[in-house]
Amino acid sequence: MIPTPDLSHLSHKDYEHVYEPAEDTFILLDALEEDADCLKQVQPRICLEIGSGSGCVSCFVGAILGHTSLYLCTDINPHAARCTVATGVRNQIRLDAIIAPFAHPLLDRLKGSVDLLLFNPPYVPTVEEEAANAQHHADIAGAWAGGEDGMQVTNELLGLVEHLLSPTGQFYLVAVKQNDVPSIQRRMFDEHGLRSEVVLERRAGVEHLFVIKFFRGCPPTKQVIEFCH
Repeated sequence: MIPTPDLSHLSHKDYEHVYEPAEDTFILLDALEEDADCLKQVQPRICLEIGSGSGCVSCFVGAILGHTSLYLCTDINPHAARCTVATGVRNQIRLDAIIAPFAHPLLDRLKGSVDLLLFNPPYVPTVEEEAANAQHHADIAGAWAGGEDGMQVTNELLGLVEHLLSPTGQFYLVAVKQNDVPSIQRRMFDEHGLRSEVVLERRAGVEHLFVIKFFRGCPPTKQVIEFCH
């Protein structure tokens, strides 16, 4: 069992501005641990986490893959970027944090070269204006306010995934039932030719959480969903 990264350096004040790891974080960690053998076999060279927050997820990946990978982390929240770097230092994993929306400043340089892409998005359904304001102010609300169907922020990233992924790249996305997981899978197959599988699903209180893996090259470990006309 791979231990959860040490976050003891982060304080209550930090969590006033940065999302504290919760059930959605832990289901992603569990999904990555379940796929650890596949990830080691592929041995990603470039790992990119969008919205890294505390840095917990990228550090966990670092514990799986070791120091041969480059760990890039983006977040619109400057406090999150600082926490990400600090968490890397604490856990002896170098995390390169960039204050930016999604991967916009890196799109040209990373085209077709991201081997592992991770996103635990703000997925809570809210009014569109609340989600837009949360992203604009780049603080804690930006970690959960997801707009209509909780998909406002996720939809922006989905359009970038095919551009970023390497030929053997894999993309792990956290979602909730209200996000309409089959619709997300269908869209990614129809528009980008990416196959997918639900790696893990779990109920956590009122939430029904999913981790979806999208890929074009890595052999699936479970039943693959392909949508055909």
